[in-house]
Amino acid sequence: MSDLHVFLDEQRERRSVLRRDLHRYPEVGWMEYRTTYVVGRELENLGFKLAVGKDALDSSARLGVPDSDTLSCYERRAGELGVPESWLARMKGGHTGLVAHFSVGRPGPHVALRFDIDALPVHESEDEEHLPCAQGFRSENEGVMHACGHDGHASIGLGVAAFIRRFAVDIGGRFTLLFQPAEEGSRGARAMVERGWLEDVDYFLAGHIGTSLQKLGVVAARTVGFLSTTKMDVRFRGKAAHAGKEPQEGRNALLAAASATLHLYAIPHHGEGETRINVGTLTAGIGRNVISDRAEMQIETRGTTQELDEYMSAEARRIIQASADMHGVEAQIEVVGRGVGAECDEEWAAIVREACEGAITVRNVLPEANIGASEDATVMMERVRQRGGKATYMLFGSPLSAGHHNPAFDYDEEALVIAVETLSRTIKRICATSR
Repeated sequence: MSDLHVFLDEQRERRSVLRRDLHRYPEVGWMEYRTTYVVGRELENLGFKLAVGKDALDSSARLGVPDSDTLSCYERRAGELGVPESWLARMKGGHTGLVAHFSVGRPGPHVALRFDIDALPVHESEDEEHLPCAQGFRSENEGVMHACGHDGHASIGLGVAAFIRRFAVDIGGRFTLLFQPAEEGSRGARAMVERGWLEDVDYFLAGHIGTSLQKLGVVAARTVGFLSTTKMDVRFRGKAAHAGKEPQEGRNALLAAASATLHLYAIPHHGEGETRINVGTLTAGIGRNVISDRAEMQIETRGTTQELDEYMSAEARRIIQASADMHGVEAQIEVVGRGVGAECDEEWAAIVREACEGAITVRNVLPEANIGASEDATVMMERVRQRGGKATYMLFGSPLSAGHHNPAFDYDEEALVIAVETLSRTIKRICATSR
C-alpha cells in the first residue's frame, strides 16, 4: 500500500478521461452497447475474466426491455461508433452489461461490487457554462444524457479493478464486479441476481455520487431511506371518431388518461410512512379534429416499505381502471420495473471508518446518510444478506451544478478518485481482516 499515493495520482486523470468519454456517448437501459464494450475492453486489459450478454444475465428476468426496432437502431449506432461485430453479437437483443472476475490466488472472502452504467432520456443543457459544454464532452446522443452520474460510477468501477490488479499482492480472496445495465427504472439488477452471481458473496458494496451529500471528501459508509418502487406503462385504447361530425361515436382515450393523471395525484397519504407517485410521461391523440383512440402513460409509485408501495400501486391500478371505465375505453397495465427497500449491515460504519484512517482524499466518514430514493442495487443487497453476506451502499459527496436527473446535472470529478480510494481501502480492510 506504500504506492497508493502514486496510484491515486495516476487514477485522477484516467478516471476523468474515461468518465468524459462515456458522457459523450450515453446509452439508456438495455442499450448500453458501446458502454459495455469500452468497460469490457479495459477490464480484459487488466486481466479480468468476463461474462457478457446472456452469460451475464438471466434474459427472462429483464424488465422494461425496448422493442426490437429500437434495440436494432442502438446496435447499428454502436457499430458505427467502433464496437466490433463480435461484441455486438454477444449483446444482441438488449443483453448489455457484464460481469468481471478476478482471483488473487490466495484464501480470502468473495467480494462483489456493483457499478451501474446506463443514462437517462434527458436532453442535456446547451448552456455554455455547463462544464460538459465548456470542455467539449456534452452528449452527442441528443435526448440522452448521463444526468445521474452513472458515467462516473462506471469509471470508478474500473479504478477499483485497477486497484485490485495492482495491489493483488496485498490482499486475498476473489472479486466479482457487476457493471449493471438498466438501473434507471429498477429494471436490470434482478437479471444479474437470477444468473447466480451473488449466491456465495461474503461482502457486497455499491454506491452513488452526490445525492444527499454535496461536500467533497465526505463519504457515508451506509445508506438509509431506500424507497420500494413499482414502474408501470399504461395504455388506453378507445375508438377514433370525427370530432365535429360524430363525436358521440368516439371513445376518448385522451380523456381517460387525463382523468387518471389528476386522480392518481389524489391518492391519500398513508399513516404508516411516506409514499410517492409520479406520472412521468403522457402522450395521446393524432389530430385536433379526431377523438383520440389511444393514450400512453409512464408512471411510478414509491413507499418507504414494500407494503406502502403495494398500497400505492394497488390504488393506482384501481384509479386507472376506473378512469378507463368512465370513458368506455380499455386499459392495459404492464409492470416494467420494480425495486425493493433494503438495509445496510451496521458493521460497515466501523469497517469503512477504520479503512479510511489516514486516507489521502477522504476527509470525513459518516456512519450513515439518508438517500430518500429508490436504487436497483437493493435487489442485490437483499440477495447477499439472505445468503449470510454483508452488504452496504455508500454515498460519495460532491457539489452538484444541478440536481440528479436535471439537464444541467454535473459533479466534481475529484469525487471519482475519492470513491476509488474509499472502495479500495475498504477492500484492503475486509480482505486483510478475513485472511
